[in-house]
Amino acid sequence: MNLILASQSPRRRELLNRMGLSGFQVISPDVDERMPEGTPPARLVEELSIRKAAAVASNAPEDAVIIAADTVVVLDGRILGKPADEADAAAMLSALSGQTHQVYTGVTVRRGALVSTEHECTRVTFRALSPGEISAYIQTGEPMDKAGAYGIQALGCLFVSGISGDYCGVMGLPVCRLGGMLRKFDIELLS
Repeated sequence: MNLILASQSPRRRELLNRMGLSGFQVISPDVDERMPEGTPPARLVEELSIRKAAAVASNAPEDAVIIAADTVVVLDGRILGKPADEADAAAMLSALSGQTHQVYTGVTVRRGALVSTEHECTRVTFRALSPGEISAYIQTGEPMDKAGAYGIQALGCLFVSGISGDYCGVMGLPVCRLGGMLRKFDIELLS
């Protein structure tokens, strides 16, 4: 099977491997990620995953199965992407402190003209964070390339007091949902 992951995310690569998928190619898509102001988060992550898959498909073999995803963190209706700098990361983490937020991940699977796009939403609750903890966490560098300025799969897990939904979706690839989507492409992971 010719499988392409349209992402440079090491977390998404790791999750595909955990699903039993190996030998896939990784291609970083070059897409315009601007969306109209006020785009609902579910629509935003779905559209961006569609764009990423399409960008990779334009140079891929017709039979290639392309997997693309996009993730955002949403707090009180406000989308938190990747922080621009350390001050932005500190502001995001301070806002998330003691609050429940949503993590939306859109996934597109594409082979030729067949395209399937879905999204997952997971609720994540943070315990109250001290300014010292936020500062120390930022100094690790971990928050700088992650939506919402934290990684649940690493040190950021120290902040999470509760989760409702797909843990892997918070990492950037909802594997349960993706497994179901791949069945539409005649890819059975457990057979």
